[in-house]
Amino acid sequence: MMEITGRLTADAVVRKVSEDKKVVGFSIAINDTFRSNGEQKKITTFIDCSYWLNTGIAEYLKKGGWVQLYGRIGVNAYMSGNNEAKASLTFHTSAIKLLGAAVRNLELPNVVAKGAEAVASVEGNSTFEGIDDNLPF
Repeated sequence: MMEITGRLTADAVVRKVSEDKKVVGFSIAINDTFRSNGEQKKITTFIDCSYWLNTGIAEYLKKGGWVQLYGRIGVNAYMSGNNEAKASLTFHTSAIKLLGAAVRNLELPNVVAKGAEAVASVEGNSTFEGIDDNLPF
């Protein structure tokens, strides 16, 4: 199992995939800072996430929220319209911990979701660079 932490890039969406199956879809951004030739560089990695265990968590997954996810990473390879090979990272989430609300929505309760359970959890709120209100997704 792997653990990743990042900011939600948009509100989560619940999609119906069959008569009795629904999935929560969302995306997170992870910032990393490093030095190269004495110059500080920033890189942002975007990861598409899915959570199949409890669609009730979707109402708490709002753009800008800080989350800690547990699960497994994957890759989605595809050909673009220009016949270019492309790939995106995916994360099959088995547990979600809400660490802090979006700055503009501070009343959001902190919750840990595992399966059908939701347990209150208090963590600090923090800022995240690289996300603005005009994300393309």
